[in-house]
Amino acid sequence: MHVIVSKKDLVPVLERCQGVADRKSTMPVLGNVLLEVGGPNELKLSATDLILAVRGRVNARVEQGGSVAVGARDLIERVRNMPDGEIGIATTANAATTLRAVGSARRFTLQGIPGEEFPSLPQPDKDAKAQTLEASVLATLISGTHFSISNDETRPHLSSALFESEGEWVRMVTTDGHRLSKTEVRVEGRQTAGNMLIPLKGVNELRRLCDEVAGKADGAAELRIVQAGPNAYFELPGFQFSVKLVDAQFPPYQQVIPQEYAHRVKVPRLATAEALNAVSVAASDRTGGVKLSLSKGKLRFESESPESGEGFDELAVDYAGPDLTVGFNARYFLDVLRAIADDEVELGLGGELDPAVIRPAAPNARQNYVAVIMPMRI
Repeated sequence: MHVIVSKKDLVPVLERCQGVADRKSTMPVLGNVLLEVGGPNELKLSATDLILAVRGRVNARVEQGGSVAVGARDLIERVRNMPDGEIGIATTANAATTLRAVGSARRFTLQGIPGEEFPSLPQPDKDAKAQTLEASVLATLISGTHFSISNDETRPHLSSALFESEGEWVRMVTTDGHRLSKTEVRVEGRQTAGNMLIPLKGVNELRRLCDEVAGKADGAAELRIVQAGPNAYFELPGFQFSVKLVDAQFPPYQQVIPQEYAHRVKVPRLATAEALNAVSVAASDRTGGVKLSLSKGKLRFESESPESGEGFDELAVDYAGPDLTVGFNARYFLDVLRAIADDEVELGLGGELDPAVIRPAAPNARQNYVAVIMPMRI
């Protein structure tokens, strides 16, 4: 194989591949990125950890076809240390790979493996049904829910995000058993229905992809989404990301969200987050527990621990109902307050053993958000 490519074009695709390549796997081949000539003017790059897979392509001048798999981290380090401009990539019969800066003496040599030894990546059927979604909408869904996905991989129904399409609405729901987050966005004209469970690794990679798209001039780029068999595919021009979906039953989240609560109060989001963050400094390191107390005209936060002493703060609020004190994990509350962009949020509380419901105070015809946090004894 012998191709000539632009460093500027190659680096972004290599970075995506390195994010997926699994150096810690018991299969060393998964730490590689596959380079293969895809046509007279195209170099394809691929990486997988057998759950996630990425494919990208860059324009290239092809001198000779072929393929090779090279260590992802080693390759990108050497490409980054090339001068700006064009890079020649050439391989020999034993998969030795040479990178040479065009017009410069700088070069690197890497030992690769034949491209035929790289695992085959899944591909959707050509007739598989596809849907489109703006990357900014997917970014909104993920930013409002990613923090409440469980890190416990032994509970796959919780270490994943539920992505649903229903009529004109798309939504994402996550829960770790202690809290739940739901974001839904209205997309006019959309009629696709379906759902999928995306594992945490896939959600994190999609989040990075959406952030990257948002930073470009075409931040309104649309993703083409295909669900085929056990996999889902998210495609942008010149790039495809696939993820093996979770085969499990997501909890019935509608039953978890309280529809009625005895105590309701609107609070300023930033001031509440600041007070809660300050008081949490004195909370127990083990539980992060903070007491939230409502009384006439006041919202109080209190924390104490044998090691850290006590913390206290209060805010003036428009509340005239009965007194109530409930314990919560401060970090869970702060995650939600950071996810909401509105200036004011509404807290809905039941009794001292009932969950708290947090949502933006002002209704929005295009977007809905709600979070549920279970109480804790302090």
